[in-house]
Amino acid sequence: MIRRPPTCTFTCRSLPLPRKVRDVRGQRVPFANPESSLEVFSMHPHSPKVVVNANPHYEKLGGEPGVRRLVERFYELMGELPEAVAIRAMHPQDLGHSKDKLFMFLSGWLGGPPLYAERHGPPRLGRAHARFGVDGAARDAWMLCMTRALEEQVADAELRAQLVAAFAKVAESIARH
Repeated sequence: MIRRPPTCTFTCRSLPLPRKVRDVRGQRVPFANPESSLEVFSMHPHSPKVVVNANPHYEKLGGEPGVRRLVERFYELMGELPEAVAIRAMHPQDLGHSKDKLFMFLSGWLGGPPLYAERHGPPRLGRAHARFGVDGAARDAWMLCMTRALEEQVADAELRAQLVAAFAKVAESIARH
């Protein structure tokens, strides 16, 4: 919610959706939600303030419990699917920390509380995953696990398709880093 002084006059106009936006710390982060829109509020036409409307995916997934179920199922599939053996080997035996970090990241990325950024600063996914040598095969295995988890956890086909497309962009970005 934007608090505006009652005496100010603001102009408002719509903008095309960006590929990346700046978070509260000024870092560029992926803009994953095609349903969101931007509004530009300005007291002066040469100094607009851009405000991104809330990403509804977090709530559409069921909030915290829904995101936690998605993360839990994702890691279960990573342990079950033979195609995911290589990416499972990139993780520690105890997945508790990995699950927590993915949940915190997804919470903010999907439009919920920015838990990861609050605790660890802005997510730098390429840098964080560079030591693992994520290649095309690892990207595909990760996407297989996430896609199957989404198929099992998200009943809304349109939402599922949007999320798969957004995850694919992020996974591709990490593999190219």
